[in-house]
Amino acid sequence: MQLTKWLIALPLAISTLTGCSLLEKLVYRIDINQGNYVEQEAVETLKFGMTKEQVRFVMGSPMLVENGYPDTWYYIYHHTEGHKDSVQKNLIVNFNNSGQLVEVKGDFPASSEFFESIN
Repeated sequence: MQLTKWLIALPLAISTLTGCSLLEKLVYRIDINQGNYVEQEAVETLKFGMTKEQVRFVMGSPMLVENGYPDTWYYIYHHTEGHKDSVQKNLIVNFNNSGQLVEVKGDFPASSEFFESIN
């Protein structure tokens, strides 16, 4: 009688574990980071009128520069932590025809001193 109960309960317990995501949660997943890691402190050092070389020195190479639009740089960061949902952060940097920084937009706001002179 006891053995019969265990023979019925064991397959039910195993099917419950494999049927739901509990078994998946027990499996370790590494964190995945892709793209440009952008820090707010670095964005705050950007100033209106900086050259492309200066921006590249502060921010690193952009993730994307589209053909035909060389004055728009995209810094894209994609992070997936274990079993959690993915997070994507974007920073778009625009230059004028002379190669000087004129706009910063995206998930990282420019500093309040953005339009002050470059020292």
